Amino acid sequence: MEILILLAVVVVLLFAVPDIRRSLITRPAFGFFKRVLPPLSPTEREAMQAGDTWWDADLFSGRPDWHEFHQIKAPQFTADEQAFIDNQLETLLTLLDDFRIVQQDADLPKEVWDYLRQEKFFAMIIGKEYGGLDFSPAANSHIVSRIATRSISAAVSVMVPNSLGPGELLTHYGTEEQKNYWLPRLADGTDIPCFALTAPEAGSDAGAIPDMGIVCKGEFDGEEVVGIRLNWNKRYITLAPIATVLGLAFKLYDPEGLMGDEKDIGITCALIPTNHPGVEVGERHLPLNQAFMNGTTYGKDVFIPLDWIIGGREYAGKGWRMLIECLSAGRGISLPALAAATGHVTQRMTGAYAYVRQQFGLPIGLFEGVQEALGEIGGKNYILESMRRLTLTALCDGKSPSVITAMTKYHMTEMGRDVLDAAMDIHAGKGIQLGPRNYLGHGYMATPVSITVEGANILTRNLMIFGQGATRCHPYVLAEMEAAANPNEEEGLAQFDKLLLNHIGFAAGNFFGSLWMGLTGAHFNASPMSGPTARYYQQLTRMSRALALSADMAMLVMGGDLKRREMLSARLGDVLSHLYMASAVLKRYEDDGRQASDLPFVDYALQHHLYSIGQAFDGFFANFPNRFVAWTQRFVIFPLGIRFKKPTDATLQAIAKSTMEPGTTRDRHTFLCYWREEEDDMTGHMELAFLGMRKNADVYKRIRQAVKRGDIAENLNGDALAEAALAAEIVTAAEATELKHVEALRLRAIGVDSFAPGVIEQRRFYS
Repeated sequence: MEILILLAVVVVLLFAVPDIRRSLITRPAFGFFKRVLPPLSPTEREAMQAGDTWWDADLFSGRPDWHEFHQIKAPQFTADEQAFIDNQLETLLTLLDDFRIVQQDADLPKEVWDYLRQEKFFAMIIGKEYGGLDFSPAANSHIVSRIATRSISAAVSVMVPNSLGPGELLTHYGTEEQKNYWLPRLADGTDIPCFALTAPEAGSDAGAIPDMGIVCKGEFDGEEVVGIRLNWNKRYITLAPIATVLGLAFKLYDPEGLMGDEKDIGITCALIPTNHPGVEVGERHLPLNQAFMNGTTYGKDVFIPLDWIIGGREYAGKGWRMLIECLSAGRGISLPALAAATGHVTQRMTGAYAYVRQQFGLPIGLFEGVQEALGEIGGKNYILESMRRLTLTALCDGKSPSVITAMTKYHMTEMGRDVLDAAMDIHAGKGIQLGPRNYLGHGYMATPVSITVEGANILTRNLMIFGQGATRCHPYVLAEMEAAANPNEEEGLAQFDKLLLNHIGFAAGNFFGSLWMGLTGAHFNASPMSGPTARYYQQLTRMSRALALSADMAMLVMGGDLKRREMLSARLGDVLSHLYMASAVLKRYEDDGRQASDLPFVDYALQHHLYSIGQAFDGFFANFPNRFVAWTQRFVIFPLGIRFKKPTDATLQAIAKSTMEPGTTRDRHTFLCYWREEEDDMTGHMELAFLGMRKNADVYKRIRQAVKRGDIAENLNGDALAEAALAAEIVTAAEATELKHVEALRLRAIGVDSFAPGVIEQRRFYS
């Protein structure tokens, strides 16, 4: 007993007496922290400081407040936004013939370009005071998504001016003079913008761009002024071939000190008319059989005045921070909108095709192999739409959550690839043969575009999600890093001392909390909801606590090496991502009024995310370099083993059945998919065949029974099937007439396009 009392006294003295604590605990810990602190480059530090945290910080803390989470209101369209969606957007969709755009003209028709300018599709993010539409991120996303269900090329053409580029940079950072001149011209389509960042050897790492500007004196408008002499070589620049104004990112140097004492000023952004002497645009790339304008821009010894820097001289050298802040918002809108469009189209059309296409007298969607793929499509589309909505909620609330938008861009584009692969497997030749009726082919070919741009997915997963999340979302690490970086040693030590006790308590709480939840299966965790989803909240809270523990352990043991162990850190990033996606699904389920028909989709999503979290942790423990620490983490977090399972067969089959059922659930899940009630329409021909067959399901059932009895022959279709059924008195005359019409639709829907000799060679599909 005396020994225990003595130990307690020692612990109290060590932690409660400031001088003793600082001398024996804080100072050694401070020195250790500074040694293991991951070194940050200037661009990394700026990226770390850009943007906001939001729900991701709750998830990373290990203590998500689900009640507060469900108080967050989903964004609603304004009256102006809804009117535009109902009118201008619908009109645009009638003008788009994607097969002609891509395969023949390799460009949008002039009437489409004119309509886009006239109706201000390029001005959704520009304020009304400058003639723009000033639409919310939610409206922006909806419009781009719906266009993308019709034409990726048109969607990208609309997307880019409303994402990272001159319009957004001017809105946030431009001088009043720059805003007043350029924004009205961008809003009414007088000028078409592009933004040139990527160079041949500098893609996602903007800090490596070789393009440079030298501050010097030169002639402009007949006068000698201080300006910048620029040299650049950019590629992959969307809209560059037709742009009239070029946003340019470059490194700025001032060797003669004409702007001040700083010689290496840093990354800077400028706005340059493309007709300015020395600016070269016009050459095109051919991005994977798409028709959107993408190309190169060059400049050699191009002299511009200093006031062409976006934001003026004050913003020289601040370009990287500007780009990161704007990209974090755009990354959460544009490419996720394309991925959402992919999900909506593939679920609606593949569900229809799986019912319309028959094998052995039955819709192929009744076969379990096809149902598995259909279940994956429907389940992941539900996740896609849920993630899109939750991220837009943050953006519409004025947040710029850089970690969340990175997760959104990465996982949505990857799931877009997954659902397209599954859809192509089911469609087979229908998806392969290009033509006016192929609604998958161009989207399938465009998928790698989304994977690679606005931060390549490999970089985003391996460096950004956990790399930024571990510091931005952790309740103490960023503040501790700032204390360690304080040039005043004693001042930094005092800051660190205030944080240390809290951090120790945080880590201890996560350790014992994780062990308790692992031993009890999280059954004692509180849940904000009752019913079928309650158990999911308990498990997500448990995994949130586990992430907080493992992140602390990884940073403590590995320090700066964790930055280089990308496979390990990416797995912790996966845990954070799947926690976020699972949260999005649960919130959508509540926001939509707990629809019973959505439960299979919710079950799929949560089973998928929890299983993925378990696999990420398993890989993390298996490859953690300190085996004792790895074993300890595994035992504390999963003392009874990792028991999460993949979605069940029954869940996949329930989703597959839902995708082949017309009605409100199918419409709610695929509302972005555009189709016209026309037999020759790209998506309309399949939708009409599907609806016709569902309407006449009883007729087809009677015919199948008659075939089994031998009353009518097998393998009949079209008019022959209707006439045989009528002759055998299986159908009435009226039913036979209707059957002929539906059979014509069905045969057209399962058919593919073909072309006369010479047409493909000459690419003259239209007269």
